[in-house]
Amino acid sequence: MIRFLHAADLHLDSPFKGMTGMQADQLASLRNSTFKAFERLIEHALYSKPDFVLIVGDIYDGEDRSLRAQLKFQEGMEKLNEAHIPVVMSYGNHDHLGGRWTRFELPQNVHVLSGNVEQIELNIRGEQVSVYGFSYNERHVRESMIRNYPVAENGTGFHIGMLHGSLAGDETHAVYAPFTKEELLQKHYDYWALGHIHLRQQLHSEPPIVYPGNIQGRHRNERGVKGFYEVSLSKTESALNFIQTSEIVFERIDISCTGIRHANEWIEICKESIDSFEEEHGSGIIELTMTDVDQETAAMFNQTPVEEWLDVLREVTRERESFVWVQSLSFEKKYAVTAAGALEQSVFSMIDGWNDEEWKEILNDVYQHTRGVKYLPILSENDIEEVKEKAKAIMANEVAL
Repeated sequence: MIRFLHAADLHLDSPFKGMTGMQADQLASLRNSTFKAFERLIEHALYSKPDFVLIVGDIYDGEDRSLRAQLKFQEGMEKLNEAHIPVVMSYGNHDHLGGRWTRFELPQNVHVLSGNVEQIELNIRGEQVSVYGFSYNERHVRESMIRNYPVAENGTGFHIGMLHGSLAGDETHAVYAPFTKEELLQKHYDYWALGHIHLRQQLHSEPPIVYPGNIQGRHRNERGVKGFYEVSLSKTESALNFIQTSEIVFERIDISCTGIRHANEWIEICKESIDSFEEEHGSGIIELTMTDVDQETAAMFNQTPVEEWLDVLREVTRERESFVWVQSLSFEKKYAVTAAGALEQSVFSMIDGWNDEEWKEILNDVYQHTRGVKYLPILSENDIEEVKEKAKAIMANEVAL
């Protein structure tokens, strides 16, 4: 039996683009969150004393690897070295070997995989553990790399594959080093430690083929708790224990507005929902979606711009033990239809009819602004949907006035 930690996609020193409106201390907390999550990974390793640690790509958020991020990582590796815990790590598309950075020397317990598929040998209580993998030589590794992994010999210790890449056909993330599940199984490894996809998922159980996800959410499309896996592995069975590291949790919360007629009633139910979130998760960045909005409640909302509702809610929830930031307010689609007159319904129908390409054209002036674009994330389907709903809310408010 061996026991190890499987982490990936640390993205240390992520800039958190697109986060606006926060106080300086709040923004600092957000930007420190990847480091806090990494500290939790190291603390757990020091406490639980695994046989080794695997880190599968994208340790750093960018190919320039900031000095601060490298220093924090080097300090973490030194702590594991002092505890005699080996680390096998690879670099991914974000921190590929072709980038430019000032080098930090890592301690002797750290085995860094090269740009070609190679084998690292570990001896765990007399048991041979073979770890296979590679680092990205450049940002875009489009070709399949799985063909370069050797087939394991039966009955010779443990065999573990590390692969920072994409399941072929899954285009929810940029497709790099694509593979199929069948290709992985044909290698006869005891465990596949994957990276690159930030959604935690297990593609196969025996042997385990696992994405642990990233250790800290970085934007609204990376909702929920994040962390890594503690893995216990024998030749006959495996056990995966998820360990949470999120310093700040991104989440969406639905707020039922049934029977709401006054602003103070609405503020109170929002506070109750935020209290429940804080009790469960601590710090977080949340999006609130108003549901069950009838015509009278819609009339109340239409009297004031959405941004003013948002500002008031931020004000009354500011003094909290944990950092909880309300990023946005939106309304389920039937709100706009319920509150709309004939003119509004006509405009809403036109807005709903625009496809993604038309929305991108409409938003060109914003996303082609040379100075402002660096603060904006890549425009996604969820972003377009949010812009659409805000446009409807503004339209409804203007007509009501």
